[in-house]
Amino acid sequence: MTSKRPYNFAPGPAVLPEPVLEKAAEQMLSWGGSGMSVMEMSHRGPLFTGIHERAIADLKELLGLDDDFEVLFMQGGATAQNAIVPMNLLAKNSKADFVHTGHWSAKSIAEAKKYGDSHVVATAEPEWGEVASFGYVPPVSQWSPREQAAYLHICGNETIGGVEYHQWPDMAGLGLNKVPLVVDMSSHILSRPMDFSGIALAYGGAQKNIGPSGLTFVILKRSLIEEHAPQAMAICPSVFDYRKVLENNSLLNTPSTFAIYIAGLVFDWLKTQGGVAAMGEVNAKKADLVYQLIDGSDFYSSRVHKANRSFMNIPFFLPDDRLYEPFLKGAQASGLLNLKGHKAVGGLRASLYNAMPLEGVEALVGYMRRFEKEQG
Repeated sequence: MTSKRPYNFAPGPAVLPEPVLEKAAEQMLSWGGSGMSVMEMSHRGPLFTGIHERAIADLKELLGLDDDFEVLFMQGGATAQNAIVPMNLLAKNSKADFVHTGHWSAKSIAEAKKYGDSHVVATAEPEWGEVASFGYVPPVSQWSPREQAAYLHICGNETIGGVEYHQWPDMAGLGLNKVPLVVDMSSHILSRPMDFSGIALAYGGAQKNIGPSGLTFVILKRSLIEEHAPQAMAICPSVFDYRKVLENNSLLNTPSTFAIYIAGLVFDWLKTQGGVAAMGEVNAKKADLVYQLIDGSDFYSSRVHKANRSFMNIPFFLPDDRLYEPFLKGAQASGLLNLKGHKAVGGLRASLYNAMPLEGVEALVGYMRRFEKEQG
């Protein structure tokens, strides 16, 4: 870190790279000598158009996307996409399949039911009486997908439960060659190299690994809306129709201009760090530091199967509920912020997004060791 700011482990809105914040502060009153802040620019003017187009190009470059893919910048977050996806893809075929791996999968399933036949092909939901925590991705051998479904939806990384897909499902192996795969990628996009060849659509909120809240990314194959789903439902608002948004280069209405600008700065920063391959190595090292401590301790525990543990969001638990308050109080005093677990799961949670430096994770692990020694 270049300053004495605390380490922010918030799940989102999340920590941003300091160089990005410094650059934004430097350009706040006059971007590129224009005399205007980005927030004051016309979204159709040449200055912002350049910022916008470069951000899209840089995101495609970082993700290794070919010309079959398009990037849309929208609004409403992943929560809005829970409705926008079915409204765009279920006009001709009302059947949508889902794998249920936690809180965000549940939201996607519930919203899609308003627009069509929402079918759960597999679930990791705990049995009655078990601890209310989803801890794994159901093995593909247990899935019951429908060959005639309009799409199969998964949540690539469950921010609350800390469950991550480290491999995408083999759609051909499931006999689903013609079923598009849709992925909620909100919390782990750009965290490591990912193969997009088998993905028809990916979406997410920007406020974890890309930029500030208010911006939503949608990555889709042109063939999805040209061949598979050429029209949206009649009830789909024009501003949420992927085809219209694409035709207008994400400028159908006024976009989140400042959030797109910050995202562009984050993409620049990622490129200076070596891109997603380099970030993947660092993120694996960060996560390994925390998981090694948890696994080597009788004091801390994880409820996620090792094969499905998230590199971005690590929930962990203490042996006595009375210890959570002193843990969080001591962590804050040590410059370690936002470690409280989500209310749906409880416990503690460390979010290790790209902008969290290795030094921050080392500081967290050091504090955890000290706390265990004092309280264990």
